[in-house]
Amino acid sequence: MNGGERAGPVVWTGIIAVTCLLVLVVQQVLWLALPFIFGAVLHYILLGPMQRLVRAGFSRNTAALIVCLVFFAFFTLAMTAAFSWSRGPEEDSWEKTIGLYLDGGVAFVRNTMALLEAKFPLLAEMHLTSLVNTAFRSFTDNFAEKHLGEIVVGVATWIPSLLLVPFLTFFFLRDGLRFKKFLARAVPNAYFERALNLLHEVDQTARRYFEGLIKLTFLDTAVLALGLWAIGVSSPLLLGLISAVLAWVPFVGSVAGCVLVVIVASTDAPDNPFIAYGAIGVFVLVRLLDDFVFMPLTLGRSLRVHPLVTVLMIFAGGALAGVVGLMLVLPLLGVVMVIGETTGRLVTNPRLRARHRYARALRTRQASVDLDIARERRGAPTPNAGL
Repeated sequence: MNGGERAGPVVWTGIIAVTCLLVLVVQQVLWLALPFIFGAVLHYILLGPMQRLVRAGFSRNTAALIVCLVFFAFFTLAMTAAFSWSRGPEEDSWEKTIGLYLDGGVAFVRNTMALLEAKFPLLAEMHLTSLVNTAFRSFTDNFAEKHLGEIVVGVATWIPSLLLVPFLTFFFLRDGLRFKKFLARAVPNAYFERALNLLHEVDQTARRYFEGLIKLTFLDTAVLALGLWAIGVSSPLLLGLISAVLAWVPFVGSVAGCVLVVIVASTDAPDNPFIAYGAIGVFVLVRLLDDFVFMPLTLGRSLRVHPLVTVLMIFAGGALAGVVGLMLVLPLLGVVMVIGETTGRLVTNPRLRARHRYARALRTRQASVDLDIARERRGAPTPNAGL
C-alpha cells in the first residue's frame, strides 16, 4: 500500500461509525464472538509451528491437527496441575481459601482507614471507618444466597460456548488459506490486486495486534512478578500473569489486577500493611512502564493508530458496550481501519474505476456476440455496431 495515500475525513467518519456499530453487534452475540476471538488468538500463536510442520513435509490438515492436539493437551495438563496445586491440603476448601483472602482485603481497608483517621482528624470526625464497615457489611451479608446462583448459572452458560474454541482454532489453521481464496474469487478483476493486498493487510493487522498483545503480556508478567517477589508477596509469577491478562481490558482490568495483588499481599502479611502498600507501588510503576514504554513498543507499532483516536475509541467502546467494548474496540478499529482505507482508495481511484467499466463493457459485448450474429443473419442492424 502506498504510504503517501491517506484516508480523508469521510472515510474516517465511516471507519469510526462502523467500529461503533460492530462493538454493539459483538455485545449482542458475545457468546459467539468470544470463541472466535480466542480462536483467532490461538490461530496466530500456533500458525508458526504449523507452518514449520508443513515445510517439514506434513500436509496442512495433519500439521493443524498435530499442533492443536499438542497445545490443548499441554493446556489441559497445565490447568489440572494448577488446580491441584492451588487446593493444597484436602481440609482447605475453596470456600475457606476465598474467605481467607477476602478477610485479608477487608482488614487491609480497615487498617488503612484507621491510619487515615489518625493522620487527618477531619476523617475521624466523619467516622470514616464505621462508614466503610457498614458498606462492607451490607455487601457481604448473605452474598452467597444473593449472587452464588447467578454466578453458577453464568459459568454453566459459558462452558458450551468456550468449547467451540478448539474447533474454531483447528479450522482457522486448516482452512484459513482456502477462505482467503474464496473471498478473492468474488472480487472483480480490475480490483483483484488491491483486494489481495487488502486481505493481506487485514490478516497482518490482526496478527500484529495479537502478537503485540502477547508480547505485552509477557513483559508485564515478568516485571510485575519480579517486583512482587522483591517485596515478598507469595506466588508472584501467578499474580503477575493474572494481572497482565486482566490488563487486556483497559482501565477496568488494571483496577481488578491491582485489587487482586493488594488482597494477596495483605493476606500474606496481615500485621504489616506496608507490604500491601509496596505492592500498590509496584503495580503503579508497572502500569507507568506499560503505558509509556511497553505499549508503544508492542501494540503501538502494531495498530499504527494516532493516540488521540485510540483514547477516544476506548471511551466510546466503554460507553457503548461496557467492559466488552473496552476490550474489543481497538482490534476492531484496526481491522476496520485497514478495510476502510483500502476500500476508500479503491472507490476513489479513477484508473481502477475505468478498468472496471471497460471490463464490464467487454463482458457485455462478449455475452451478446451470439445475438449479434443471429441479427446479421436476419439482416437486422446490430446494437454493438458502433462500438
